[in-house]
Amino acid sequence: MARQADGGVFSPQYRVLTSGVGLSVGLVAFESLGVATVLPEIARRLDGLDAYGWGLSASMLAQILGAVAAGQDADRRGPARPLALGLLVFAAGCALAGAAGSWPVFLLGRFAQGLGVGAVMGMAYAMIGLAYPERLRARMFALLSSAWTVPSLIGPTIAAAVADGVGWRGVFGLLPPLVAAAAVLTLPGVRALRPAAASPADETPMRAARPWWKGPAAASVLLTAGTGLFIQALLLDRLAPLVVLAVLGLGVAVAALGRVTPEGTLTARRGVGAGVALRFLLCGVYFGSEAFLPLGLTELRGVGAAEAGLGLSAGALTWVAGSALQAGRDGARRGDRTASMVLGSLVLLAGLVVMAFGVLVEAVPPLTAVAGWAIGGLGMGVAFNAATTETTERAPAARQGEVGAALQLAQTLATAVVSGIGGATIAIAHAHGGRTHTALVVTFALTGCLAVLAALLSFRLHPARAARAASLEAAAE
Repeated sequence: MARQADGGVFSPQYRVLTSGVGLSVGLVAFESLGVATVLPEIARRLDGLDAYGWGLSASMLAQILGAVAAGQDADRRGPARPLALGLLVFAAGCALAGAAGSWPVFLLGRFAQGLGVGAVMGMAYAMIGLAYPERLRARMFALLSSAWTVPSLIGPTIAAAVADGVGWRGVFGLLPPLVAAAAVLTLPGVRALRPAAASPADETPMRAARPWWKGPAAASVLLTAGTGLFIQALLLDRLAPLVVLAVLGLGVAVAALGRVTPEGTLTARRGVGAGVALRFLLCGVYFGSEAFLPLGLTELRGVGAAEAGLGLSAGALTWVAGSALQAGRDGARRGDRTASMVLGSLVLLAGLVVMAFGVLVEAVPPLTAVAGWAIGGLGMGVAFNAATTETTERAPAARQGEVGAALQLAQTLATAVVSGIGGATIAIAHAHGGRTHTALVVTFALTGCLAVLAALLSFRLHPARAARAASLEAAAE
C-alpha cells in the first residue's frame, strides 16, 4: 500500500475511487471462486454434468457482450453508467441462478451474471487508465489482484459451508446485498470521471463512423453466438454436423473478434494487439485449468468441496503475491517488462504440471494439486501484471475504454473457449465409455501448450528494435 505522503493510490486524491474499484473487483472475485467451488455439486443436482463446461462458458460468453458494450459507452460518456448497469444486471443474474430449477435456467442466470461481470471488470481497467497517472498504474493493477485476497481466503470456504448447510442456492443469496453495498460505495467516486478527448492520431478504422450492424456491439453479439455455436457443436454425437457447425461457429467468431478488438490482435501485432493476444493465452492457461481443478479433485480424488476449494484459494493468494512482486519491480526499475512476462508464463506452466499430477496420479497426494496451483498463481500474478501494465501504457488516452474492454474480452473469451473445450472432452469421453480422467489429461495438455505460446508471445509487446530506434531519432529531431 502506498503512503499518502508520496501521492499513492490511497492518497486523499484517489482514496475513494481506489476503495470503490477494489470493492467491485472483490465482489466479482467472491462470486467467481464461490460458484466455482460448488459448481460440480450444482451440475450433479440439476443433471448438467455432461454439459459442465457451459456452467462456466455461459457466464464467460456473456462477459464479452458486457465488456464491449460497457467499453463503448465509457468512451462516449464515462464509466459511471455502464458500471451501475453492470452491478444491477449482475445482481439479477445471481437471483435467477439461485432460484433455478433446471440446468438451462441456471445457465440463463449465469449468462446474466456474466453481462454484469464483463461491464464491472472492463470499467475497472478503464478507470485505472483514465484516473491514475502512469507511475501508479502498476500499483493499481497489483491492488486489483489484492482485491481477490479476502475472497480467495473465505469465498470457497463460505460457499462450501453454505452449500453443506442450506444448499447451493444459498451461495447466490449472499451476493445481491454485497452488490448493493458495492454500488453505494463505488459510484460516487466514478461519476467525476469523463472520457478523454480523442486526437486525430487516436482515430482508427475501428473508431470511425459506421452503420450499427458493422459496429462493435453487433460484432460482439456475433462473437458470442459464434463461440457458443462452436462450443455446443463439440457436444454433438454425430461427426458430420459436429465438424460443420464447429467450423461455422469458429469462422463467425474469428471474423467478429477482429471487429471488437484493437487492430493487430488476431495477428498479435507488436504493441497493443500482442498485449490483448497475450491476455487471451495467459487466461486460457490459468482459468481454463482452474475450472476443472475442483471437479478433478472431487470426482477423481474423492475430496470434499471445501478441500477442493483450497486449490482456488492458493492460486488466488499467490497471484496477489506475484502481482505485488511485479509492481515493486516495476516501480524500482522501469523499462522492459519482457523478462517478467516470460518468467511468469514459465512458472505458470510449472505450476500447471504439478497441479495436474496431483489431480491425475493416484500415487501423488491430492494436496499436491493445491501446492501446484499455488506455484501457478505466482507465475500468473507476475505475467498478468506486467502484460496488463505494458498494454495499457501503449494505449492512447482516448481509447482506454476500448482497450480495457478488449483485455477483459480476451480474458473471458479464453476462459469460455478453453472451459468449453474441456467440458466437451468430458462429454465425449463419457459418450464413448471413457473416463473423466482422460478428458482432464487432454484439457491440461492443451493449457500447457498455451503457456508455452504465452512465453513466446511476450517478446512482441515491445516494438521491434529498428522501429524503436527510428522513433527515438524522430523524437530527438
